[in-house]
Amino acid sequence: MRTADAAGQYAHRDTYDGTHRPADGGDVADGTTGRPSGRYGQDDHGERSQSPPGREREPEPEPESQAGQVPVSVPVSAAGEAPVEAPVSGEPPGASATRRGLLAASAALGLGALTGCGTSARARPDDAKPGGAPGSGKGGGGKGGGKESRSPSPRRTRVKKRPQLPRGGRELFPKYRLVGYCGLPGAPALGRLGSGDPGKRVDEMEKTARKYAEGREPLPVLELLATVANPTPGPDGTYRTRTPGKTIRRFHELAKERDALLLLNIQPGRAAALDEVKALSDWLEHPHIGVALDPEWDMGPGEVPGQTFGRTSGDELNGVAEYLSKLVGEHDLPHKPLVFHQVAASVVSDEKALRPADGVSLIKSADGIGSPGLKRGTWGRLVDDLPDGLHTGFKLFYEEDTEGTRLMKPSEVLKLRPEPEYVMYE
Repeated sequence: MRTADAAGQYAHRDTYDGTHRPADGGDVADGTTGRPSGRYGQDDHGERSQSPPGREREPEPEPESQAGQVPVSVPVSAAGEAPVEAPVSGEPPGASATRRGLLAASAALGLGALTGCGTSARARPDDAKPGGAPGSGKGGGGKGGGKESRSPSPRRTRVKKRPQLPRGGRELFPKYRLVGYCGLPGAPALGRLGSGDPGKRVDEMEKTARKYAEGREPLPVLELLATVANPTPGPDGTYRTRTPGKTIRRFHELAKERDALLLLNIQPGRAAALDEVKALSDWLEHPHIGVALDPEWDMGPGEVPGQTFGRTSGDELNGVAEYLSKLVGEHDLPHKPLVFHQVAASVVSDEKALRPADGVSLIKSADGIGSPGLKRGTWGRLVDDLPDGLHTGFKLFYEEDTEGTRLMKPSEVLKLRPEPEYVMYE
């Protein structure tokens, strides 16, 4: 088992053996002071904004404090500045540091440092012009005769193009293979997307995605943590915080610029997963934004993120899929991806209850850590006897998968059966 070091790296949360028994969570150094730090700041995704006719709508960005930091589970002071919660003091005495516990307490500085985002390009509403104005002509057959008005030409109407996926079309599969990074800016322990310049990460994604083409068109994915599980309850007792809408906007703009998909990852804590999805509804009305659920962080009553695995059920996943299907129908959207990451068979109960939802591509992504041999074994167990219509995904870890072994090559991943349709790197 891997433990935290002074550089703030995290430990194994489990082995990739299909049992995945988590140890008690531990602390992690924040990489700056060497002290354990709290999780993330408390914020909302953004409120619904109004847009001119014919334009997409984006939520308004939330105000930031003078220091550009996000408040952490405490009220805003009279001066308008958001005080930061004191660092987490640690897990129960004797607890060993594990990846789960460390992930649940490692990135307070990361979310607090989130800043700025672009604004979307302003598209003009369609303004169809008449096909012709009333003309004039000579009438009466003689000099000085009255002018005769011609009937106006029929008005030409501009046919509105149906919303498309970032690189064309309205169905994800079998045309595309999704390849992406996950993470949160300023929190490199939570994934590669949170390390360095996001634009450079997309450049890396493009190069990696081409190695996975194999007869399909690669489609880059930015999987942004939009709801993050906390080791502390927060003011509403949900053990989760929401990434600021301004940060989501920034990655939305980047995804549009690079013709990529944006997946909003949800770690619900004790909140209901469907409620967290509904809180993102304004974003989900866009044609290139989907959802990724992380049910190992979906806590039941009395459970604390980082101390035990959460879980979901086939019925709960169906509820989210049906909600997304309704959005797709109401806004005539292309197929919308719904990913659920699965670290162990116990994390998703009653999988046989899963049923297709119109306009939703449901993807089961095999999560976990280990050598190529262990990952192949767990893959075989998790994808055995899949329900109809369920697509598959595979997750790789740049650091944990190389601890004493090596990272699987794209050619090796593509030999898995069924062939993964979404490959995600953390």
